[in-house]
Amino acid sequence: MPETKGLGEEALNKAAEVGMTSQLDEVEDLDVDIDTDPVKAVQGDVESVKIDGDGLVMNKDLRMEELDMHIEDVSINPMKAAFGKIELTKPTKGSTRVVLLEEDINRAFYSEYVQQQLMSQKININGKSTSIVPRKVDFRLPGGGKVELDASLILKESGETHQIAFSAVPKVSADGKTVNLENVDYGDKEETSPELTQALVNQTSELLNLSNFDLEGMDLTVKRLDVEAGKLIMSAEAYVEEIPTE
Repeated sequence: MPETKGLGEEALNKAAEVGMTSQLDEVEDLDVDIDTDPVKAVQGDVESVKIDGDGLVMNKDLRMEELDMHIEDVSINPMKAAFGKIELTKPTKGSTRVVLLEEDINRAFYSEYVQQQLMSQKININGKSTSIVPRKVDFRLPGGGKVELDASLILKESGETHQIAFSAVPKVSADGKTVNLENVDYGDKEETSPELTQALVNQTSELLNLSNFDLEGMDLTVKRLDVEAGKLIMSAEAYVEEIPTE
């Protein structure tokens, strides 16, 4: 016979699901499973909190295919829990897995946020300061630990079109906060403009930074990055000060 949740657990689960959903632009599926028992809940102790989300769209039009988080050693305010609110009495840590798909990263390049970021950059080309307008950006995850980018950029001031194409290896910084593109390779194509290439490298790194996917009260630190064909998988540690329930 399957174990059934008590009314208190159900209320806390629902409150957390509503709180997290309110921070997202779009949610396909989100389940929060708070595991405790009535005696421990009265004392403010929770066995674990599991968060399982699919198709979560953050602001900036960044989409996570999957978000899986497991938090243990959770202490909550029992008085607040009685009214369906999860208030942590001390910060805790958990493990997190985030999956990003190639098509979602591609879509993010066409979001208003990223387009504005690219167009607001001033780049010096041949001694002149210019703005760039992205015309086409094709981001690919071919496997083998690499990312590939093929882009068509227009120089706003002159109207010139430049083609930029390269592959690179994404690496997590020592502090686990940023993803940097290393070993940039142009294949058999000539590098037409180091400045334009660097602008795209910087923007791609910015998109892949896990801080973009932090929810309120949760800070993620990447421990491992796996680059597979068609998807990126980030394993991270979550420092949790708050589980949103409002």
